[in-house]
Amino acid sequence: MFGKKIHLFSLFGFKVSVDVTWIILAVLITWSLAKGLFPNYFEGYSNITYWWMGIAGALGLFASIIFHEFCHSIVARRFGLPIKGITLFIFGGVAEMNEEPKSPKAEFLMAVMGPVSSAILGLLIAAAVLASGKMSWPGPVTGVLKYLVWLNFILAGFNLLPAFPLDGGRILRAVLWKVKGNLRWATHVASGLGSAVGLFFIIIGIMTFILGGFIGGMWYFLIGMFIRWASQMSYRQLLLRKSLAGEQIGHFMKPEPVTIPSSVSVEQLVNDYFYKFHYKMFPVVDNGELKGCVDTNQVKELPRDQWAKHTVSDVTKPCSQTNTISPDTDVMKVLSQMNKTGNSRFMVTEQNHLVGIVTLKDMLKFLSLKIDLEEE
Repeated sequence: MFGKKIHLFSLFGFKVSVDVTWIILAVLITWSLAKGLFPNYFEGYSNITYWWMGIAGALGLFASIIFHEFCHSIVARRFGLPIKGITLFIFGGVAEMNEEPKSPKAEFLMAVMGPVSSAILGLLIAAAVLASGKMSWPGPVTGVLKYLVWLNFILAGFNLLPAFPLDGGRILRAVLWKVKGNLRWATHVASGLGSAVGLFFIIIGIMTFILGGFIGGMWYFLIGMFIRWASQMSYRQLLLRKSLAGEQIGHFMKPEPVTIPSSVSVEQLVNDYFYKFHYKMFPVVDNGELKGCVDTNQVKELPRDQWAKHTVSDVTKPCSQTNTISPDTDVMKVLSQMNKTGNSRFMVTEQNHLVGIVTLKDMLKFLSLKIDLEEE
């Protein structure tokens, strides 16, 4: 779901980060508040005041989403679910879970806490607005607080939509899971409804755009696209976890892979290996001992007219956790490493000896076959 993340701070053991897309949202929110909402509803202030109100409103949105996701994370931790952190991105925020909830009860309580927390925060800010009248707070401060009251109630209501993986969709999944006792079936139904809700927003966005509401239509369309994509992706992730849970990477590796001796020239490496086998990375092995690996990026750093003058040993990089794994490694951990490093091909080693190669393509083929054979 995420691209480049920027770590901001840690809160009670949870890492809080922002995806670079959040910067886009922050700018759009600040601009729309400073140039649209606040001047329309709170008249008589200077342009610079509206911009300060816009910045404060965007920061309030940031804090509200952090609070919402933090409450999710607290309940998840209570039920033993590992949470890597909280990440904000262009469509809101998400508590990053490594695994599915262990019971319908855990799912329900974790999901319902989000909207409840947003509603409670909205009520607390509303109380502050009432107090501001008696304490003569500046008008711009009261204006921002009123916006945050409205924002948190909207946040609570939106998340109650029965569109998995929104909170409402997770509540629905918990109920279906409890009724039938089948997490996969419950996820399939909830994600299907989520896709339908996403399609509804897309249609509303197109209609709004046609009727002249460009900005509103664009946001409806993008939100619909996101909900639809997230629903489908969440179901696929569940299938992935269920199908590959407990599998060791040794079951997926190809033994006796193509290897390269360190003595061959870089030119021969390119012509006889890269162009012949179409892999971007090869293990370098001498007398049965793994020396490291060589990939296309290392070769590209060497000028073309130097290929014949250098051997593979000159461009070999040592083995590390970014390119090697042991045969007993859990396959989900390997997929996580592939996602983190961008490598789709890992060397499988035992005591510095190469025993095989594993690729993302091979694992996906296995997954597709297993789902096809075990489809209920």
